[in-house]
Amino acid sequence: MRVAVLLEDRCQPKKCNDECWAFCPPVRNGIECIILDDSSGKPLISEPLCIGCGICVTKCPFDALIITNLPEELEGEMTHRYGENGFRLFRLPTPREEQVVGILGPNGMGKSTAINLLSGTIQPNLGDWTINSADWIDIIESFPRGELRDYLQLVAEDGVTIAVKPQYIDKLPKIFDGDARELLEKVDDRGELQEYAELLGIDHILNRKIGQLSGGELQRVAICATMLKEADVYFFDEPSSYLDIHERMRMVRIIQGLAEKGKRILVVEHDLAILDVMCDLLHIVYGERAAYGIFTPARSTRTAINAYLDGFLVEENVRIRDKPIQFLRGRVRGEEIGLPILEWGDMEKTLGDFHLKTGQGMVRSAEVVGVVGPNATGKSTMVKMIAGEFEPDQGWCTMEAKVSYKPQHVATDFNGTVEEWLMTEIGTKWTSGEFRTQVIRPLQVDKLLEHRAKKLSGGELQAVSIAICLGRDADIYLLDEPSAHLDANARMEAAKAIRRTMESNEKAAMVIDHDIYFIDIVSDSLLVFDGIGGKHGNAVGPLSLRKGMNKFLSDVDVTFRRDHESHRPRINKQNSRKDREQKAAGEYFYAE
Repeated sequence: MRVAVLLEDRCQPKKCNDECWAFCPPVRNGIECIILDDSSGKPLISEPLCIGCGICVTKCPFDALIITNLPEELEGEMTHRYGENGFRLFRLPTPREEQVVGILGPNGMGKSTAINLLSGTIQPNLGDWTINSADWIDIIESFPRGELRDYLQLVAEDGVTIAVKPQYIDKLPKIFDGDARELLEKVDDRGELQEYAELLGIDHILNRKIGQLSGGELQRVAICATMLKEADVYFFDEPSSYLDIHERMRMVRIIQGLAEKGKRILVVEHDLAILDVMCDLLHIVYGERAAYGIFTPARSTRTAINAYLDGFLVEENVRIRDKPIQFLRGRVRGEEIGLPILEWGDMEKTLGDFHLKTGQGMVRSAEVVGVVGPNATGKSTMVKMIAGEFEPDQGWCTMEAKVSYKPQHVATDFNGTVEEWLMTEIGTKWTSGEFRTQVIRPLQVDKLLEHRAKKLSGGELQAVSIAICLGRDADIYLLDEPSAHLDANARMEAAKAIRRTMESNEKAAMVIDHDIYFIDIVSDSLLVFDGIGGKHGNAVGPLSLRKGMNKFLSDVDVTFRRDHESHRPRINKQNSRKDREQKAAGEYFYAE
């Protein structure tokens, strides 16, 4: 089955010479494989007439065309299609009563479309985009007998109510101008506002304006608002963003409690450790961004995550990644670490009611120091002191090293394309072979070059910001929450890009993040923060990865084990035999 997709936002017929039409072999032989629309000038591609040569894809100056082949058996499993050359979705995830069902896969694969179909907002057209409304009986009969078919029957008969926690919660202040209590009272269908506010630890911020809340507070308010609605299905899109691991584990328990009340829960999450411990079953979605998405049948969470990391889906006989994502064993970390690049001693900083203290520490060449700890305990403050944005009140820090800094919240007011932005920030370095291979391609920045910088999504903006930070000429690279808004695959690629850059150039990096998988892949050592958020913080280290993780996780009261196949960290269930054994031995994290 041939698939031809036109990316409407990239196609710019006024700026090209109709290369797709002019160089198409069937067109040159008099066959109308590509027709240019009279009004828009954009191409319409006939999939039956297309020979799959790929010339139009290569010739298009804006990378606006995707031509690919899919197995013929998928044709009968198409759930929805947007237009003749639009995105198409195959299969659907299945909401199940009293279970948390996870969705794992890159952004742009149709997760939002799936939710709209499952809620009845959009009616599945089964690939026939020409019809506005079809008979529900025909639609339902096209699905095999089972839970999904039974669920769609409910959608057809009564309509299913769905509550959605959106992905980009930082847009909330632009939509609502009141305080948190006012927002939550509007959606409190069951009169449980106070109960959920206490469970999520936001009862003390209810009278604050939405625009004054931090990212983590906004996230918890959005989760609370979703849970207060009375619905049949609850959909949580990236609920862990901006939350530290304490808050992530609390969020897991609350969502599981909602499922125990008989609700159907669907979760899109890119923190694989959290996804692993939260979900009963998992659907992988794969395909090509903005072109097509394919949902796999649900399988056990462990099996699905291991298959995703391996990059090969056995049941589908499909490879979704060129190489497996591997987790380093303890003995191969830090073997090439060199001389100190940065040192500090007993720095202190007071900001309002908050006070930060650090011990003595250093970062060496070819070393990546992971920075972990609860929110609001001074991680970003310390990095800003090293970057020169803050002066320490006491203590010292060597300032000879050149610093490249990526802040926590990335934004741009650059009025041009991504390519022009890269040239402005790092010159021609982004075109060099080594940097392009190590950073630009793995982060897929090369596919964004023609995009306007101001119109990038959160994940795209993050990827470009990481590339710019790593592309600057510096001795030490400071990256604050680089995994935010990136999907699971992009997170792993970003972690490897940071490691490769430090090792090959003998530079150093400090990386703040809350994703344990990301920290495990990227780090040689850990700088651990503890304290009380917003009041005082204390930095310890850098320590070895194992020692640092044991200190950090003992405060969280969470233990990790290694998966025996993929060696990825897995959270032990609270009070399980493994959990009790590791706590008794003081081994909260197996790094070996």
